[in-house]
Amino acid sequence: MTQGRTEGDTKPVVCFGEMLLRLSPQGQIPLAQAGSVAIDVGGAEANVAAALSSLGLPARMLSVVPDNPLGRKAIAAIGASGSDARFIATAPGRIGLYFFEPPAGPIAGRVTYDRAGSSFALADPATLPFAQALDGASLLHMSGITPALGPDGVALARAAVNAAKEAGVPICFDGNYRANLWDAWDSDPRAILTELVSEATLMIGNHRDISLLLGQTFSGDGPDRRREAAEAAFAHFPNLQLIASTARHVETAGTHRLAARIDLRESHWQTDEVRIENIVDRIGTGDAYAAGMLRSWLKGGNAQDMAKSGLALAALKHGIPGDMVLVTEADLEAFDPAGGDVRR
Repeated sequence: MTQGRTEGDTKPVVCFGEMLLRLSPQGQIPLAQAGSVAIDVGGAEANVAAALSSLGLPARMLSVVPDNPLGRKAIAAIGASGSDARFIATAPGRIGLYFFEPPAGPIAGRVTYDRAGSSFALADPATLPFAQALDGASLLHMSGITPALGPDGVALARAAVNAAKEAGVPICFDGNYRANLWDAWDSDPRAILTELVSEATLMIGNHRDISLLLGQTFSGDGPDRRREAAEAAFAHFPNLQLIASTARHVETAGTHRLAARIDLRESHWQTDEVRIENIVDRIGTGDAYAAGMLRSWLKGGNAQDMAKSGLALAALKHGIPGDMVLVTEADLEAFDPAGGDVRR
């Protein structure tokens, strides 16, 4: 039995979260020595909205940015992807930034945040158009990054969940655990995330995320451990119907192996590993997986379809610089994870 929507459903997905600017030094120069950076627009939820829109599925971005050139750059980028940017509010303040140093040889990649006190992080939930954005929507997609921003972020996340419940819109919650953000304030991530996930229909997260939520470890190994964790989550969260996850094995900075998995209450499906070589940019690959999975869910796909669609888009993102993956439905259908010659 499929866990997705009805085939042909064109109601929009609402993606709620902070939009960021990503600054990356060029030529694998360490940030401390860099003299210039490339600027890309990103943010976990914005990446999902952009990917869905590029695949021909309607998406709305709900966020807050400053009314200045940087905020306008973020709005322009989400609009260029085809997403509905009408529900991006403006407020005084600054836009959140993060700096990404890509891996170089034996040196791992590194993210440095500069997002404290952003327009989004300090926004008053009462000023956001939750009801208007969710009107006629098929799904609210949000993540654990918003509550990790601090007490104001928790209030924003709770407001989004409550608005979705009032509108009768199901929720997809991506754990997206960011230890650096949670550790920056006197937080209780287990209690806060458990409260939010309890209202979700779909969850994106692996056995480690479930361990954090439930405060327990799982004794199995590989797929068995993931199923044990999923069953524990389903038992604890009665609203939850689907858990999507990936498993990544890093061989070198430029070569990874990736598999995708969908757990339903009565069944599950896990793909074989795909070996991804010559990685250009792995940032945003989890968001690409989320978008690929949701693309199939929205079309009424089964567990196998959702896992394979998510894996294909995630694998493809590894070869695309920047946060966002903007490809067409035809591009995704034609994509071969094994690579190949030039298509003519």
